[in-house]
Amino acid sequence: MGVNGILLAVDAGNSKTDAAVLAPDGTVLGTARGGGFQPPLVGVAAAVDGLEEIVGRAAADAGVPLDFAHVTACLANADLPVEEAALEQELLERGWSRSVRVHNDTFAILRAGLDEPRGVAVVCGAGVNCVGMTPDGRTARFPAIGKISGDWGGGGGLSDEAMWFAARAEDGRGEPTELAVALPAHFGRKTMYALIEALHLGLIPQARRHELVPVLFRVATEGDAVALSLVHRMAEEVVALSTVALRRLGLLDEEAPVVLGGSVLAARHPQLEDRLRELLAERAPKAVVRFVTAPPVLGAGLLALDESGADAGAAERLRGHYAV
Repeated sequence: MGVNGILLAVDAGNSKTDAAVLAPDGTVLGTARGGGFQPPLVGVAAAVDGLEEIVGRAAADAGVPLDFAHVTACLANADLPVEEAALEQELLERGWSRSVRVHNDTFAILRAGLDEPRGVAVVCGAGVNCVGMTPDGRTARFPAIGKISGDWGGGGGLSDEAMWFAARAEDGRGEPTELAVALPAHFGRKTMYALIEALHLGLIPQARRHELVPVLFRVATEGDAVALSLVHRMAEEVVALSTVALRRLGLLDEEAPVVLGGSVLAARHPQLEDRLRELLAERAPKAVVRFVTAPPVLGAGLLALDESGADAGAAERLRGHYAV
C-alpha cells in the first residue's frame, strides 16, 4: 500500500490550502498551494474536488502517483465529529490511501507548537477556534461554527465589527471613530456609505474584507478608543478559550503551553499580544505562551509522521525544513 511508505499531509484553511508529500524519514518531496477549503459553501464533494487538484500538483512535484501509505488532512470547517467523519469517508473514496485521518485544522497549529500532545492551541485567522490535548488522549474542543456556538472575532468577525462601528459613526447612530475614515480610504472610497455600497453591489469582492483587519489594528495603534476596544475584546476571547480548555483538561493549575497561531495572532500586534498576556497572567498564571509562525502544514506533517509511526528524527527533519 502506498509508494514506499510515502505520506501526504494537508492543511486546508478558509483562505488557503497547503499540501506536502513526505518521505518516511520526514524529507519533503513535493508541495503545492491552492485556495481555501469551504465545504459549507460548496458541499463536501466539491470542496474535496478542489483539494484533489492541489494534492495532484503536490504529487506531481514529488514525482509520485496519488497513492500514499497514509494521509493526514487538517481541514477548516471540520468542526464537529460528524463533519470529520464525512470528510474522512470522502477522502477514502478518492483512493489516495486506505489509511486516512481527518482533523480540524486547529490540531495542525497545536502539533506545530508542541513536541508532546499536552497543551492548548488557539487559532485566530479568518475565524477563531481552540483545541487542547493531554498525553492520555483527552481533548477539549469547541464547535466553532459562528455566533450560534458562541464565537466572536477572528479576521472575519473583526472586519464585520469594524464596519459596524464605522457605519454608525458616520451616520450619527454611534460614537466617533477614525475607522469611519480609514476603512473606506483603504479601498479608495471617500465615505463609509460609498464603501458599503461597493461591498453590497459586489464592486469590491467580499473576500477582500479581510484586508480591513490590519487597518483596524493600525487605527488602534494610533489611539482610537473604538478600534482599541475591538482589539482588547479579541484578546478577551483568546484568553477565555484558553482558560476554559486548560480547566477542562486539568491543566489550569500547572505549567502548560498555550500555542497561538493563525494570521491575526501570528502578526504579533502589540496591543493584542500585550493585553492577552496581561489577562493570561491573571487567569492562567502558569500558562506558557508560544507563537507559531511556521506554516500550519508543518503540524499536519508532524501528525502524519506520528500516525505512521515515524521516529523522532523524522519529526526533527521536517521541522528543519519549515524553520522560520
